[in-house]
Amino acid sequence: MMISHGARMTFDRFSRLASIPAVVFCLLIYTANSVQAASITLLRDAGIEQGLSRLAAPVLRAAGLNAKRLRVLVVNDSQFNAFVLDSQTIFINYGLILKVDNPEMLQAVIAHEAAHITNGHLARRMQNLRSAGTAAGLGLALAALAAAAGASEAAGGIAIGTQTSALRGFLSHTRAEEAAADRTAARSLKAAGIDPQGLVDLHQIFAGQEVLSAANQDPYMRSHPLSRDRIRAAQAFVTSTGQTTATNPESDYWFARIRGKLSAFKRSPKWSLRRAKEESHKDIRLMREAIAYFRRNDLQKALRKINAALAIRPNDAFYHELKGQILFENRRWNPAKASFARAVQLVPSNSLLLASYGRAQLAAGAPKAALKTMERSRSLDFRNALVLRDMSQAYAQTGQNGMAALVTAERYALAGRLDDAGLHAKRAVALLPRGSSTWRRAQDVVLAYEQNQKRKRR
Repeated sequence: MMISHGARMTFDRFSRLASIPAVVFCLLIYTANSVQAASITLLRDAGIEQGLSRLAAPVLRAAGLNAKRLRVLVVNDSQFNAFVLDSQTIFINYGLILKVDNPEMLQAVIAHEAAHITNGHLARRMQNLRSAGTAAGLGLALAALAAAAGASEAAGGIAIGTQTSALRGFLSHTRAEEAAADRTAARSLKAAGIDPQGLVDLHQIFAGQEVLSAANQDPYMRSHPLSRDRIRAAQAFVTSTGQTTATNPESDYWFARIRGKLSAFKRSPKWSLRRAKEESHKDIRLMREAIAYFRRNDLQKALRKINAALAIRPNDAFYHELKGQILFENRRWNPAKASFARAVQLVPSNSLLLASYGRAQLAAGAPKAALKTMERSRSLDFRNALVLRDMSQAYAQTGQNGMAALVTAERYALAGRLDDAGLHAKRAVALLPRGSSTWRRAQDVVLAYEQNQKRKRR
């Protein structure tokens, strides 16, 4: 995880479409009417995503989805909401995670959103948008899935930009779709051995929302219409199949750890230190305290707490990562590099851990080693804007100016800054071997830039 020293959470870049040429398609459907974009920022953290993956895996497998490919990502929004934009990612607001009371409720959210994928609701809505000629209204949302990155000065994150009304319309579900998704979700939960009562408890949060005006309703209520029939149907399913009374200690642990880390960064250090004492898992309590002291700029206490957590779980890659981040943000480059190296040794194929390790190697004065690490990270997550930023510095430091220009161009393209992208892409085309794979990548960015120029002249 990347965290700025000003106690802001800053996480790595995420986008969905597979390549720079996808930007061209998105720009073709983005018209001048798509203005005043809203911004959705993802909170990328390896430890939190690991916990979500642990909770989601049995649900996704029961739903017939690939638990290794479908990711659950956290949105930096305090409101209670969750949604899907494609078949590979479920987005959940951090506010929802902090509001639900148990892992079964969070798993019910995941099961419900997964059901929209398996039931074909997403594909039908996309087709309806195209048929109705309203794709332009969603154009910026689509473009951002391939092309929008957050400001680098904010140390990462991404902005998925779209017209608020267009996105809300896209995410809107009919009552029939919601009822079908509930039935599918309940079956998936039961098949996974998870108490479907979590689905009922989730609905109960919104009891009474229907009588409120749209302006006062929770966003989740507006995009996922609730009805008393849905609550009764969920209750009937639980009654007919029986509740699963056995608790899952692993789910309880990861749920507490996800919420503990999120709350430690999103709430005040004073709140965290006071509430951490209530945590039953000692290592999670120590992690929360370490983050609180880190945010108070108390390096020694922060290190003492995270070291105590590591004494309990010495082979926990994500505690080693947190220690590395604490050291890195305090400019202790070599110790930070060692902590990140240990994290990568324990979990070698995590793109976010590799990105952090590469950043530390670069800061410690080892750009060649950093490039090797960053290239591994990028091979696992092609669209990580922070890695592209760091790679451009490493390429420049090793005298590979063509590659530095290329990754800079790609970073700007992914951020939707196509004028800047075109400038650097043209420089890369001039420096890279003609006809090479990297030269063709630069040409892709030039094509996106030229299509954007044509759009602006219309």
